[in-house]
Amino acid sequence: MLSNTLNTNEIKNSAGTEVEFNHQENNGRTRKFYQVGEAPSLPHKLSIGHQESGKGLTLRRRSLVRFDKTIISTVDAATPVTVSAYAVLDFPVGALTANTEAANVLAELMSFMATTGSGTTVLYNCTGTGADAMLNGSL
Repeated sequence: MLSNTLNTNEIKNSAGTEVEFNHQENNGRTRKFYQVGEAPSLPHKLSIGHQESGKGLTLRRRSLVRFDKTIISTVDAATPVTVSAYAVLDFPVGALTANTEAANVLAELMSFMATTGSGTTVLYNCTGTGADAMLNGSL
């Protein structure tokens, strides 16, 4: 279970600097946090949610972690715009006795996004192979 305050380096920005979030609301299987000190007109939110479908061997869980940050456009200073980033893990919980393979796939996603081919250091600056491809639209 997550704490109501995420303020001990759980979340870092691209400079590797901690970004603090506090609990905002809990709605069933979805939980939202807001950035400490955010301006009301420029929200910065973290959402975590889970959905299950099917039953028995066909039971699947779809989990989402999502960040949405509203900023002022650097092209038109009068226009607020929102940047969103999220990860989804969808796996057959009804057909597995352990989370091992789901953890392996999630680790592959995380390493692809935050490291380079030869590196073992997490790159918060988004120069990891996958993050670089996303930021620059490359394939």
